[in-house]
Amino acid sequence: MVSTEIDKRPVLPVICGPTAVGKTALALQLAEAFDGEIISADSRQVFRLMDIGTAKPTLEEQQRTKHHLIDVAWPDEEFHAAHFLAHAEPLVKDISQRNKRPFLVGGTGLYIKAFTEGLLDAPSADQAFREHLQARAEKEGRSVLHAELARVDPESATRLHPNDLIRIVRALEVYEQSGKPLSSLQDDHGFRGQPYRTIKICLHMDRDALYQRINQRAKVMFEEGLLEEAESLLKAGYDPALKTLRTIGYRQAFALLSGAMTYEEALDSLQQATRRYAKQQLTWFRKDKSMIWLESSADFVTIREMIDEFYCI
Repeated sequence: MVSTEIDKRPVLPVICGPTAVGKTALALQLAEAFDGEIISADSRQVFRLMDIGTAKPTLEEQQRTKHHLIDVAWPDEEFHAAHFLAHAEPLVKDISQRNKRPFLVGGTGLYIKAFTEGLLDAPSADQAFREHLQARAEKEGRSVLHAELARVDPESATRLHPNDLIRIVRALEVYEQSGKPLSSLQDDHGFRGQPYRTIKICLHMDRDALYQRINQRAKVMFEEGLLEEAESLLKAGYDPALKTLRTIGYRQAFALLSGAMTYEEALDSLQQATRRYAKQQLTWFRKDKSMIWLESSADFVTIREMIDEFYCI
């Protein structure tokens, strides 16, 4: 017997992809076409005073369509996936109740996965243990911690770059507190909650073309005032050692300001780091078998019809 039960879960289109691929442009077109609002799924655009280095939508773009979860925390505040969920879940309900359509847009894969499939119930942070591991990394080198992770959680170690200290520390922290590898907890969870009915569209393009866009964007960031933005953060009293400010763009800007890098070195470092990040994003999104992959140059009418059909299901 065929079930006639109506799926009453909130409908949520997701637009994701690597940095610089064109997510914002497409999201704006879709939001305007469907009278929607954009919920940003970007782990750095949540922070105030960090506009150029995070490639936030411009004020003009934000005025075209209402954006959410941009500029909701200060650079020295903690903001992670659980905070994102706490902010984003009521937004979907509110936007829908106002007869608007929410669009989840961004490149932070963990935020998107947690929001659409549920968040892993892992042990909370242990600041003392984190500081201990960070001190070891400074003294013994990050590769030592990566090798240690490989012994207790080889799957996570394979997935993480040896220089990805934040995630290596987190994986070791989870193992220390639970006695179980983080990868095992993730497998047990299965991320099967799926509280929303989603259509996930991941934009992509030819690698060389994407890398050219990334390289050009890095140049434009410096031209538009990345260095001045970093100086403003210093004047506001923010420590460059903050986790938030050790990220791509700001790390290079502070190195240039301190004399540790020349402009050419800072630009090259920013371009390389961003290309590497884009590669990591693509690797993450490829693991999601429900993802629909579209060329960033795909015809908008085709995409709009795809979304429209999804709403009618």
